[in-house]
Amino acid sequence: MSKINDEEADRREDDGPDDQAQFSALLEDSAEDLYEHAPCGYLSTQLDGRIAKVNATLLNWLGHHRDDLVGRKHFSDLLTVGGRLYHETHFGPLLRMQGEISGIALELKAADGTRLPVLVTSTVKTGSDGQPLLIRTTIFDARDRRAYETELLRARQEADIERDRLQVLATTLQKTLLPPALANVPGLDVSAYYHIASVDEVGGDFYDLFPLAAGTWGLFLGDVCGKGAAAAAVTSLARYTLRAAAVYDSDPAAVLGNLNTVLNHEYNGTDPRFCTVVYGLLTPDEDRGGFRITVASGGHPPALLMRADGTADFLPTPGGQLIGVLPDVHIATATVHLAPGDTLLLHTDGLTEAHTNAAAGGGERYGDDAFLDFGRDLAPNTASDTIRAVRDLLDTFGSGVDDDTAVLAIHVPRLTSDEQQ
Repeated sequence: MSKINDEEADRREDDGPDDQAQFSALLEDSAEDLYEHAPCGYLSTQLDGRIAKVNATLLNWLGHHRDDLVGRKHFSDLLTVGGRLYHETHFGPLLRMQGEISGIALELKAADGTRLPVLVTSTVKTGSDGQPLLIRTTIFDARDRRAYETELLRARQEADIERDRLQVLATTLQKTLLPPALANVPGLDVSAYYHIASVDEVGGDFYDLFPLAAGTWGLFLGDVCGKGAAAAAVTSLARYTLRAAAVYDSDPAAVLGNLNTVLNHEYNGTDPRFCTVVYGLLTPDEDRGGFRITVASGGHPPALLMRADGTADFLPTPGGQLIGVLPDVHIATATVHLAPGDTLLLHTDGLTEAHTNAAAGGGERYGDDAFLDFGRDLAPNTASDTIRAVRDLLDTFGSGVDDDTAVLAIHVPRLTSDEQQ
């Protein structure tokens, strides 16, 4: 300790006479001057709230003379109407019960009628016998804080408005990327659903069902990598390319080959874009009844085939490559007969990659095996009931569905007794 005192003494000796005089002047500040010109307002009142003492700082803030307040006004008289009500119902009772109360936001009325936002702290001074004598109150100017909070609130409101605008824009754009209605195929029950994972961004999933040459229909379901406007542009290009290519040559492998050429040509630079797609060609089977469907897959999850006898399995399309990555792509194809009572369910990977228990910190992925068990429990079923079951399944995942999901169900209804005759 003596070493520290010696160093302090040496430092003061090194200071010039002016510095020493200034330092001495600071030490000679009177307690009264410190009270009167403190950077905060001070107020002392009797127990009933009558003002007994007030410092110059608070008087300057409010534009009052000392004689206007001392012995004439109560502390509550300086408050706004709402402040007085709060003082009577909350502030005063809590102060009497606890002996102190701090950091309360109130508004004081200035002499010119303006309002001064403040933070108020009050303590009850007691005598040696423990009896309350007076109330001491410290008042901090909260104008800068109020302005800051107001600016934060304004910024938040603007952000909320902008977010709502972007959500409307994203929802509207998403609708333009999906067909308003699926084509009506005689002898076929079709249903689809699009689950949006985030209302803030446009997803890249898409599907469609449309007529081709007499007696044939094309369908597709795909998933573009990424989200947002860039993904929406690829989605739009993919949808219209698929429909145009199917009119030119309806062979499923040729349709996906055309889409691959277009995407690889358009997005082969520094920002490559690709997608997974399954495309199918539907044709009524006049001999066996039902429909014949040839499916081509470009890296897409296999469709789930649910039979009328209650069995279910994936429709294998192994080896299909992503569309748009390579100039020449391998397309996997498979042909299957859909008999009365059968249902083919196409889906994007947002379903199988959903977390089963997001609330517990992530949870496991739902996975292909669970989805296959789901199909086996569901079969046989109609298209609309199948889609309803998928929607219920997605709802059980809650926030665990972190990617958009599109599903398309194609069902061949069973023949009625009249039709069988």
